[in-house]
Amino acid sequence: MIRLMTTMWKVNPDASPTHPFLLEAGRLLAEGGTVAFPTETVYGLGADACDTRAVEAIFAAKGRPSDNPLIVHIADLDQLDELVEAVDDTSRRLIDAFWPGPLTLVLPARPGAVSPRVTAGLATVAVRMPAHPVALALIRAAGRPVAAPSANRSGRPSPTLAAHVRDDLDGRIGGIVDGGPTGVGLESTVAVVEAAGGRVHVLRPGGVTVDELRRAAPHAEVTVEAAPEEALAPRSPGMKYAHYAPRGRLAVVFGDADRAVARVREALAEAKRSGERTGVLTVAEHAERYGDEADLVVPCGSAADASSSARELYAALRRFDDAGITFIRAEGFAETGDGIGLAFLNRLTKAAAHRIERV
Repeated sequence: MIRLMTTMWKVNPDASPTHPFLLEAGRLLAEGGTVAFPTETVYGLGADACDTRAVEAIFAAKGRPSDNPLIVHIADLDQLDELVEAVDDTSRRLIDAFWPGPLTLVLPARPGAVSPRVTAGLATVAVRMPAHPVALALIRAAGRPVAAPSANRSGRPSPTLAAHVRDDLDGRIGGIVDGGPTGVGLESTVAVVEAAGGRVHVLRPGGVTVDELRRAAPHAEVTVEAAPEEALAPRSPGMKYAHYAPRGRLAVVFGDADRAVARVREALAEAKRSGERTGVLTVAEHAERYGDEADLVVPCGSAADASSSARELYAALRRFDDAGITFIRAEGFAETGDGIGLAFLNRLTKAAAHRIERV
């Protein structure tokens, strides 16, 4: 791959849409370049969704499999009408409730509206309107719908800081807009409204919870994809391939708090005797329960607040890489049910390649 000169633009999170850096980055997108930018979820790597060559540059930079569709980001509803054939009543209700925001909807694509590389050859397109002023200003400056997966090398933890993007993609993309840390910390929820009966089916849990979807569409059944990793033709981003993984071997231990801590300590001690550099991912309340067994203890939010764990997960996973940790155990903390803990555990277990132990 040809090494690029990656430009870094630093702007305030509430920067004006006419900020010269955003206008410059928008011109780069309009000219077929690739630009990473902040959203309320994670940093995205953007390109003109209508330009196949530009979209292919995303796949090349990330090392991303080309049969995985991309989310198209828009800044106003007029752009949505240009991308899709129709919007059903339930989807319209969800748009009214959550856009701008961390909800992606899979809708019937208007033929030829975007590059076939964006849709992976499917008859649908995944669309969202991000709730971040920098993202919205950049899309408007580009004057194009922007295809954007997370701005990391494929399989790595998603970036929640511009520094994470630089670590993964410097020299591989045209530019990075540094708008500070992201908010939610996990990618958007991806949902599709099934034609028969108006059922809302969640393909990927994320920043909008299942409970929130049920409240916004009380007339519809809301279901969650049981095993998205097994899909042969993924209908949305994040369904087929391994994601979010640190370089060290990660497994997740579920169970009663005391038993889980004891099992994690035992596994860490065994690994250390074998010469591994060991790490543990836990909550702040449990951090002091790990002693010499762990070379690095990384607290990830609070047991009382799953949203704090969601915000910190990807940065926490990257800390293990920075420290050269080769063996990692995580407690299976965070709430169960249909809140943000569902999305947190989805990402954590994927990062562990579904290596799970129950005690």
